[in-house]
Amino acid sequence: MPLFRALGEHGSGAKAHPGQKRTSTVKFKRRSRKTDEDGSVLSLERLCMLSLADNMKEVWVKDYSEKYLDEYCFRHIMGPFNLLSGELVEELTQLLCRRKQLSRAALHLLLVPQLRGLSLAKCPGLVNSALCPHIAARCQGLWSLDLSGAQQLPSKVLAETLCSLPYLRSLSLAGTPCDRSVIRTIAQRCRLLRHLDVSHCHFLSPAALLLLGSGASISSSECSSGALLALDIGFGEHEEDPVAAAAYLLLSLPCLERVALERLAQACCLIQNREFDQMDQFTEREGVPRLAVLFQERRQMLGMESCRKTREGAAANEEDEDEERILWEGCGSERKADSSGDEGPSLSQNQAEEHRRARAESQSDDKHFMLHLKHIECLSCDSLDSLSRLCPNICSISVNTDDYDEARGRSQGSLLTAGLKTWSGQLRSLCIRYPGPLVELLPALQVAGWSLFSLTLEGLKTSPHSPLLEVIKSCPKLRDLSISAEPPTTPQEEENEEDQLDDQNLPWLPDLSSLTLKFSYEHSQMRPSMSWWSLRQVLKCLLTGSPLLEKLSLVSLPCPLDSVLQYALHRGGFLPRRFPYYSDLPLMPLRRLQHIELPRTDVRTGTVERIMLHSKRLKYIDVSYCWEISQQGWWGLKFNKQTRLNKKTACNRHASKLICIFA
Repeated sequence: MPLFRALGEHGSGAKAHPGQKRTSTVKFKRRSRKTDEDGSVLSLERLCMLSLADNMKEVWVKDYSEKYLDEYCFRHIMGPFNLLSGELVEELTQLLCRRKQLSRAALHLLLVPQLRGLSLAKCPGLVNSALCPHIAARCQGLWSLDLSGAQQLPSKVLAETLCSLPYLRSLSLAGTPCDRSVIRTIAQRCRLLRHLDVSHCHFLSPAALLLLGSGASISSSECSSGALLALDIGFGEHEEDPVAAAAYLLLSLPCLERVALERLAQACCLIQNREFDQMDQFTEREGVPRLAVLFQERRQMLGMESCRKTREGAAANEEDEDEERILWEGCGSERKADSSGDEGPSLSQNQAEEHRRARAESQSDDKHFMLHLKHIECLSCDSLDSLSRLCPNICSISVNTDDYDEARGRSQGSLLTAGLKTWSGQLRSLCIRYPGPLVELLPALQVAGWSLFSLTLEGLKTSPHSPLLEVIKSCPKLRDLSISAEPPTTPQEEENEEDQLDDQNLPWLPDLSSLTLKFSYEHSQMRPSMSWWSLRQVLKCLLTGSPLLEKLSLVSLPCPLDSVLQYALHRGGFLPRRFPYYSDLPLMPLRRLQHIELPRTDVRTGTVERIMLHSKRLKYIDVSYCWEISQQGWWGLKFNKQTRLNKKTACNRHASKLICIFA
């Protein structure tokens, strides 16, 4: 078993081989940067992590690879990483993943018993049949495991690995060969599981998920929250299998809060209309309880919870009345005499009345039956009405209208508006795929937009008169805004805009941290058609009125962008007076940018240079296929500013593609 000790300790070095010169010190890579991206001094912990990452390959990994990797199989490796906490090992692992430096040998060294979270989604090629036994033997205390995309991992090996991880709370197997045997193992062995993602597992049928309802811990009523994601999985034997499976899981997993299932909307309609008899053949074939039986059990559970809350409320009221009686007795006798005639009903009478009311509600018709779902994905506009009655606590929703046509487009927009009214004021995240005009979505956004933190619009059709400014006005609290749309088909004449816009009339998004505007394009088309000149006003509004912006992605814009960026770089001051909570927040556009993507735009080399000097936290720039930037000018910028910027650069040498990544 290899024993690694801290370098520099007495006796830590191995004996030198004959003819080999013995060295007492090891030279490490020097880091030229001693401060963080914003100029603040790096903490000692962060410096240690960076030093470990820099020297991982040439020190620790090199020694282990040369001496032990392919010759021995260790249950545990006693080395320097055993002395680190699990959080630091997890941070180091993620740092190596982001740098594309995580190798098989490095992963062997980082699989320590104190590790609580392991995510290999960014390097799925490392996950194979040889690695899983190491995970099962060394990391039996894992709480979170993400093996998404590990397509070369056999289901048998995956099931054997999960048998040794009983403390898992979160498990992601998206895109893996997960099948029924893996789900059975999860249901039997992972009793503490709260989050499960098996999306894109094509070997998994909807009926196989029924095992979760009978054995998995996410079916426990004591669970505070649960998540089940199973989109794009295999097909069932019959067409109604996905609907029946979704309804069974909704009734048998009472703690579910986040759900992404095929045919979820139809399952909610089935529960809302109590059409359980239609699925008796499915439940008999799979050997599980009938949906009607599950529904009655769920009603009884809700009744018991209601009675428990009633008893707790009655006990609290009794304590309050005792305290009030003590205070009452301490008052003067005259006040006692005046109040002796109207004391009202006794506590026992009130308590009995509350118990009778609770029993009547639990035994009455199930008008108030509801699910505790809060996050739902993949719905249609037609299902929002029944869903609003069954799930009144929704705060995040994803709506898909791929079957859009012009004849019923406006009706779908009105259905969406009516459905979102139920959750108005409580929605925090909204994602809509709507291949129609943006103007048809405006009423729905005006209903639900003022409470949104995240808004995603996909597949939109735009025109020079699309109400983007009205959308921004309707969603003043946005932190993430993402719009993917088709460019206008009719061109717009160039407008003469004033250099200074009226700050009092323009909408602002002071909390916005991520902005994406992506327009579709043909790969054979080098430059997008400049057909939406008024879009420049929207961009000026978003870039100058969002001082907290960290991620910016503007792809194939149908309007000039370089002048807008120059305008934003010149802006300063403070937010308008109508933002009292941000009155002291300085207006410094683009100062906090860390990630910027500007493919297929007219941005120039000088503007990119100014952004690099202006944004001290910048880590990534993508100016792919920008026709105003030549490769010669880009490499000249790198050569002239490398010392001044004090940042490493790695650029793609293709003539038509230029990407800059700062280490």
